[in-house]
Amino acid sequence: MGRYYDRFPPYVPVAKRRAAAAKKVNALKKKGQILEPVAIEGRIIAKTFWGKAWCTHLESYSDFENRLPRGRTYARNGSVIDLKISAGKIKALVSGSSIYNVTIDIAPVTHTQWQKIIKTCAGKINSLIELLQGQFSHSVMEVIAHHQTGLFPKLTEIKLNCSCLDWADMCKHVAAVLYGVGARLDTQPEDLFLLRQADHLQLIATAAAAPLEIPTTGKNTLADSDLGALFDIDLAAQPAPKKTTAPKKTTAPKKTTAPKK
Repeated sequence: MGRYYDRFPPYVPVAKRRAAAAKKVNALKKKGQILEPVAIEGRIIAKTFWGKAWCTHLESYSDFENRLPRGRTYARNGSVIDLKISAGKIKALVSGSSIYNVTIDIAPVTHTQWQKIIKTCAGKINSLIELLQGQFSHSVMEVIAHHQTGLFPKLTEIKLNCSCLDWADMCKHVAAVLYGVGARLDTQPEDLFLLRQADHLQLIATAAAAPLEIPTTGKNTLADSDLGALFDIDLAAQPAPKKTTAPKKTTAPKKTTAPKK
């Protein structure tokens, strides 16, 4: 049993890991490599609907639950010094007792599943502003982020790999990277479509073809403030014109004739 644990390097304090990570980052930058670290402020990893849904989805897998807590700690303390998302692949560098290379392969969404998502989302983009900005309503996001029928990968569609000595596929470094993806989706939700190799513009095209209801009242109304934000112009409120009253008609004095002598 002792030989088994001898394979693993000794524990390294967080401060020392961060110093080693900073040194590694500087060395890579000098070589011209562009790094995209995961920066998390506070204890909350993801704050938006997309990011939270991704983390919740991961935590629903019982195979991951034992390794995810340490991964959360690594993600929070800035150990993910580089995270890049491309079509079907996540590549990252994680600072631990050493610098580890993490690669996660994500299978593309099946054609059948993607068509179901598109069909379900049809007509749910119910604001012209959303359509022109390429944004999705909350109802559309709920469809895309559904645990079973949405765009998030299933356990069988995820392949994990880390250069560390941990025998488990889901090591703390991989877990940190997966949480880092949740943080990244806060600011770049389009990466989810890239990762699953799905064209999000098809959702826009479907919405454009469907009947579009534009409410006349409520928050989705095409108000001046919405149009100003959309086209980046200042639509200052103009004062209402003053009401003008028509001048009263005056009657000419009647001519008087001199009395006859």
